[in-house]
Amino acid sequence: MAGEPAETDDAQVIPITRARSPHGSPPSQHEPPPSEREPSGNEPSSEREPSEHEPSAGHEPSERGPAPDEDGDRDRGLAELFAFLRRRITGEYEVDEFGFDPELTDKVLLELIRPLYRHWFRVETVGMHNVPGDSGALVVANHSGTLPLDGLMLQVALHDDHPERRAVRLLGADLVYQLPLLGHLSRKTGHTLACRDDADRLLRKGELVGVFPEGFKGVGKPFSERYKLQRFGRGGFVASAIRAGVPIVPCSIVGAEEIYPKVGDLRFLARALGLPYLPITPLFPWLGPLGLVPLPSKWMIGFGEPIRTDQFDPADADDPMLVFNLTDQVREVIQQQLNELRLQRGHAFPPFF
Repeated sequence: MAGEPAETDDAQVIPITRARSPHGSPPSQHEPPPSEREPSGNEPSSEREPSEHEPSAGHEPSERGPAPDEDGDRDRGLAELFAFLRRRITGEYEVDEFGFDPELTDKVLLELIRPLYRHWFRVETVGMHNVPGDSGALVVANHSGTLPLDGLMLQVALHDDHPERRAVRLLGADLVYQLPLLGHLSRKTGHTLACRDDADRLLRKGELVGVFPEGFKGVGKPFSERYKLQRFGRGGFVASAIRAGVPIVPCSIVGAEEIYPKVGDLRFLARALGLPYLPITPLFPWLGPLGLVPLPSKWMIGFGEPIRTDQFDPADADDPMLVFNLTDQVREVIQQQLNELRLQRGHAFPPFF
């Protein structure tokens, strides 16, 4: 497992504004008090006008420096940034056997996608207490959205909203790891290939593993079939959970179906590019790059009651009938949760509709 980055002791910087009086510089100790001064012949009266560097009586200075707390936060932020860059340059960071880099994930990737999570999709989570805090579990979720942003939002939800800030290790399709840059980035952020060996090793280590059994059939389905679960494959994820003896947590994601409503498919061009599909949406490809901006639908992510597998013997993972029945049970639970969350969410684009 990757270790946490070492803490650095940064010198505390006291802003200059803390040493200043809010009403200007104090009078010199050697200057006589006003009552003992001799009036100059050039002064018409005892009253004088304030200088350009001194505020007039009864008025606060028009400009103030930043508050001390703001200065301290800025200094700490810069110190953390320089420490992070130093560790990246010198190689003083750790990755696990799968290539997962927790510091890079937290400080860079999640920081980039948090605005989408918090402000664009306004994601709410339900049933987070059903996700174990310190043991292995398999999170099984529906897949949708034309582009797989639901996986990234699930990653932010479990890291930011879970009391233990859990890192979910998503299992990705072969296509992801055939692309050099995307495959490398996926491993650095904790994802790995959706295969039996990797899933079993992660679950036995006590990791939180996430899987989307619908695959491309779910993420690429047309808008007319939104929130209708596709086939869950052969149940390989269930077999992995049984072998590791970990619970299965059904997860339902509402909101992803509306970000890129798929109304058509450029199949010929998709085959030429080696892609499973090339979608046509109301905005893409008509608006060019602007058509890639996801619509700001309202999201909800719900976690259902865990389905236990520790009552089975690890050898039961080879029983196809048992695996099929448990797979079908998980699918039915997720579909029911989807229906309930859709009613709870209401309109996809409040307050516009």
